[in-house]
Amino acid sequence: MKPLKILAVALLLQPATVLGWGQTGHRVVGEIAAQHLSRKARKAVQRILGPASMAMVSTWMDDIKSDHAYDHMRDWHWVTIPDGSTYATAEKNPNGDVVEAIERMVEALKSDTLTPAHQAFCLKVLIHLVGDLHQPLHVGKGDDRGGNSFQVQWFKKGTNLHHVWDESLVDGTKLSYTELAHSLDHASKEQIHAWSQGTIADWAQENVGYRARIYPKERGLNLSYEYRYEQWPLMEQQLLKAGIRLAGLLNSIYG
Repeated sequence: MKPLKILAVALLLQPATVLGWGQTGHRVVGEIAAQHLSRKARKAVQRILGPASMAMVSTWMDDIKSDHAYDHMRDWHWVTIPDGSTYATAEKNPNGDVVEAIERMVEALKSDTLTPAHQAFCLKVLIHLVGDLHQPLHVGKGDDRGGNSFQVQWFKKGTNLHHVWDESLVDGTKLSYTELAHSLDHASKEQIHAWSQGTIADWAQENVGYRARIYPKERGLNLSYEYRYEQWPLMEQQLLKAGIRLAGLLNSIYG
C-alpha cells in the first residue's frame, strides 16, 4: 500500500476531535468572515443558511463524522505536501483533499443550478474547510499524520501536537468564540488585500513554511507557557487569515 493510502486509512481511524480546529476555532473563523461580507454576499448567505449563522454551521463537517453516509468526505479535511514539495508536485489523494474540495465547493456555489439543499451543503463544507486549511498541521508532511503521531505533553498531560493546535492553544484562552473573534478582527486594508491574493494551493503552501517553527525539537516534551507564548501570534494570524479569506471567496462568488 502506498504511503498516502496508509495515511488516509490511519486518519479514518482517528477520533473525530483531531480532524479540525476545535469548535471555538472554527466559530471564530465563521464569525470573522461574516463581518467582512459584501451586502450581496451577506444576503445570499442568509438566504441559504436561514436563521443559522456562519459561526454555528462552521462545525457541521465535524458534527456529521459519526454518520457513515459522510465517510467519503473524511479526507477532505487535510492534504499532504512533503517538505521540498508543492501541491502541484505532491502525490494526490484519490479521495480528494482540502485544496481540491475547497476549489470544488467554490465552483459549485457559482452555479445557478444547485438545489437549495445542495447550496447549503456546499456552503457549510466551504466554511469549514477554509478554516481547516489554515490550521498548519492540516497540511501534513506525510510521516506523522499531520502531527497526530507526534506525542507531546500539554501542561504535563499526554496529547499530540495536532490536538495542541486544534484545540489546546485556542481553548486555553478561556474566551468565547465571539470574544476571541472580536479581539482578532483588526486586519488593515493592506493585510486584507495581501491575504486575498494567490490560489487555494498557494494558501496551503504557506503552511509548509510554518511547520519548522511549530514542531518541538523532539517528541515527548512538555509544552506549556513558553510554547503558547511563542506560537500564539501564528495562531492569531491563521484564524484571522482564514476569516478574511473565507469572506473574500464568498464575496467573489456572490458579488
